[in-house]
Amino acid sequence: MSQSGPADALAAVLIEAFANGPCAGNGAAVVLLEQPQPGPWMQAVAGSLRQSETAFLLPWDDTWLLRWFTPRCEVPLCGHATLAALLALGHWGRLAAGAPIRFQTRSGPLEVELEDTHPRRGRMQLPGGGLRCGPVPVPLQDLLHRHLGLAAESFWSSELGYAVALLPAEAPLPTLGNLAPELPPALRGGLVLMQGMPSPRQGETPPHLDGEPADYQLRFYAPGLGIDEDPVTGSAHALVAPYWMERLGRSRVVGWQCSDRPGGMVCETGSSGMIRLTGCGHLLWDGTLRAQPPNGAGACVGASASALSAWQHWLDLDSAAFFPA
Repeated sequence: MSQSGPADALAAVLIEAFANGPCAGNGAAVVLLEQPQPGPWMQAVAGSLRQSETAFLLPWDDTWLLRWFTPRCEVPLCGHATLAALLALGHWGRLAAGAPIRFQTRSGPLEVELEDTHPRRGRMQLPGGGLRCGPVPVPLQDLLHRHLGLAAESFWSSELGYAVALLPAEAPLPTLGNLAPELPPALRGGLVLMQGMPSPRQGETPPHLDGEPADYQLRFYAPGLGIDEDPVTGSAHALVAPYWMERLGRSRVVGWQCSDRPGGMVCETGSSGMIRLTGCGHLLWDGTLRAQPPNGAGACVGASASALSAWQHWLDLDSAAFFPA
């Protein structure tokens, strides 16, 4: 589709990722940049849009640079906003279905692809695994006892910065309230609470995704990133999917996130230790962003020099990951 609007506006959409319809899943704004823009400006835009993440896409040679911002900070990895960026490129007519590309990101190249049989579904490969087992922190056990009346069975830390706790299947995870205000400092950067899918009660229908029943479910709290609870978190599923694959003896599992805006994804073993996530998204709104960088449209050429330098520095920070030998 062609973009329309004033010459000084940028194309922008809001896509609800890992959702089959409106008002579900995890919302992400996606902004299509025409030239590099400064980080503080992107952070201010993300703060105004107030989604759990806002993705900024910048064409670069024959690929795309992708950055993610919460309302409070830039993050090194975001699954649902990656899916949203992929679906946005398809919506704008900038990417053909069935043609794999790589987003260049702070976490290295991420391979993505629009499904050619489903216009609202995409695949992406995210870093997976890397869990380090350890004792359950006492403050977390105390918190779980207060809210659930039970203890975590296992605990892991991760290179991603997320902590992961395994709860027994009988824990009422879907009805658990907001733990964010009570999380100890060490867990505020991301806490995954997960469990195997409990046996459904009489009259209940367990979560399904494209006809497949969910194998496990989780919730994700990250107040340190400005997100009390993230509705559906691709990076968290990529992190824990290898555990469930090993536990269930399969290379394909279905993950579910039982938040107040639930959603799920299919997780499969990818290449080189990556996890392939497949999910749908819903385009909620399509428009233009009228928020000029600090010096305004008339000064874009001059202002872009420092912004370009900043983006080049951002690339250089992880040049080995972006451009492996």
